[in-house]
Amino acid sequence: MASCVRTLLKGGYLLTSRTPRVCHLPARSYAPARAQKKKEVKKEVEKEVKKEKRVIDDSARHKPYGLTAWAPVDDVYVARFYPRPVLAPAVALLRLKLYQELDATAPDQPVYIDLKLDMKLEKKKTVDAFVSTVQLPHSFSTGLNTVAVFTENPEQAQVAREQGAQFVGGPELVEQILEDEVSADFYISVPEMLPKIVPLKNKLRKKFPKSKRGSVGVNIPKMMAMFKTGFEYQVEKDCYVRTQIATLDMPTEHILANVKSILTDVCSHRPAEYGPFIERSILASHTSEALRFSSQEILQPPPADKS
Repeated sequence: MASCVRTLLKGGYLLTSRTPRVCHLPARSYAPARAQKKKEVKKEVEKEVKKEKRVIDDSARHKPYGLTAWAPVDDVYVARFYPRPVLAPAVALLRLKLYQELDATAPDQPVYIDLKLDMKLEKKKTVDAFVSTVQLPHSFSTGLNTVAVFTENPEQAQVAREQGAQFVGGPELVEQILEDEVSADFYISVPEMLPKIVPLKNKLRKKFPKSKRGSVGVNIPKMMAMFKTGFEYQVEKDCYVRTQIATLDMPTEHILANVKSILTDVCSHRPAEYGPFIERSILASHTSEALRFSSQEILQPPPADKS
């Protein structure tokens, strides 16, 4: 770009100045192209493969892995260095009764059963956590359960009241339950009432009547006999059953009968072709230590010798 030079004489000094030439350029009528960002190459994140817990069969070894021996050779030993003994059910109950006498605790304290279940089925399927009601041969509770019956049939309502139902009704009973005016231990219904009690699903949750649990049907006397004196238990934390089964002052035969009833009902929730359903079984009282026992001795007792 050319420029003109002007020379000025002022005070004996030579001054020069350069004046730029103004150029009129046309305005740009388009936007500049956006710089393209480099495409980031996404690295495939390798999925962490969870290693399955390997079950080590050490039955043929001279001692278990990580322990001192299979059984102590003395009366005084550190329990954590030896595997916990698995007792016969009758022996476990006798020990609980002995502990109660030595500790001078309440003789009518509750007896609990703790079961760990193998919920696996074929491939990746598992047994869903369930809630079940069973009739114990020897009840340890003094009162009866409160039962509510959903029916609009006057004859069925009369039968339910005669069988001992505390609450009987149709849509009006649904409203009372939603408003927390009525509460029961068990709820049973006839099939015709199921569409009308759907609003109670979130309220009752696991107590909502289901045909799978035997709380939906037309044989009201049979259902009342089941739930009026029935005992309910459920699977907790995916694979555990923890519930009371008796009191310690009951005869040993009665407690064993209740244990067998619970174990039989639990095993009915998975086909026998998948193997033993119960992985671990424990008996304990309110103030004693937990004792492992063999559930197979109750479910499949050894054949008696004919000699």
